[in-house]
Amino acid sequence: MAADNHLMKADSSKEDAYSAVFTALRAVLRIYQDDFVVKTDKPDHCSLETRSPSLNGRPLFFAAAKIKKNYVSYYLPALYMFPELANRISPDLRRRLQGPSCFNFTAMDQNCLVELEELTQAGFLILKNNALL
Repeated sequence: MAADNHLMKADSSKEDAYSAVFTALRAVLRIYQDDFVVKTDKPDHCSLETRSPSLNGRPLFFAAAKIKKNYVSYYLPALYMFPELANRISPDLRRRLQGPSCFNFTAMDQNCLVELEELTQAGFLILKNNALL
């Protein structure tokens, strides 16, 4: 019985940490919600895409945050589309990078959050300057 209580507390603590990370990442996305279409806005998933179609005729995926089983992910495809952005990623944030444009978090990291805010803004400005919004 004590082991079950310990597991429930650990799960609750993990959920609280993931929720805090997701809330912070969602706040970054909300800065841009007037410039994009909010494709998904759920308690565990938020994503934005362009209003107008891209080269393939579909809206362009801008960014998303999603709570997964073992981490919270933040997706920023502009890093893949514009490699000069990816070259600016710090070593601390790069350790969280999975693939070309996805960052995974298990706990809040204020420095990485600030850097993601800056990268998201830079990605937004590049898309805007290239008339891709």
